[in-house]
Amino acid sequence: MNSQPHDSDHQIEFRPALADETDQILEFWARSAEDADRPADTPAAVRRLILRDPDALVLALDGPEIVGSIIAGWDGWRCHLYRLAIAPTHRRRGIAAALIAEAQHRLTTLGGTRADAMVLDTNTEAHPTWTAAGYTLQPTWSRWTKPLPPPPTAPGAAIW
Repeated sequence: MNSQPHDSDHQIEFRPALADETDQILEFWARSAEDADRPADTPAAVRRLILRDPDALVLALDGPEIVGSIIAGWDGWRCHLYRLAIAPTHRRRGIAAALIAEAQHRLTTLGGTRADAMVLDTNTEAHPTWTAAGYTLQPTWSRWTKPLPPPPTAPGAAIW
């Protein structure tokens, strides 16, 4: 991963999240992400993600402070981007575009050929960011969801 300047005094570092940063990640998302109408994030879920795919959750850091995140999920066939969040104090500095570029680089390195982004319809502030990155709304598809209870035998379920 790399660093990019966002003003004259600071460098933003982009790197994969670490399992011991789970609490800070959840606090960051609570402050910076749109959490309405979404399942509650848990420390166990974040740790499972990092354990299963250590490079999927990319953070942007300004010194020790988490100021951005994106999850670049890859199932071996499709590429999925979600959890793009930028600290309100760091918006409009190019961090979102840089995180998207980092995620796309990861996914193309893995062999991905097409990515989709999970963006809330009501998050109109984010729509221009995704458009500028080359993404288009696909109105012919709808997202169908169903919460699943984690079985006790699921990989990683009993770890935490």
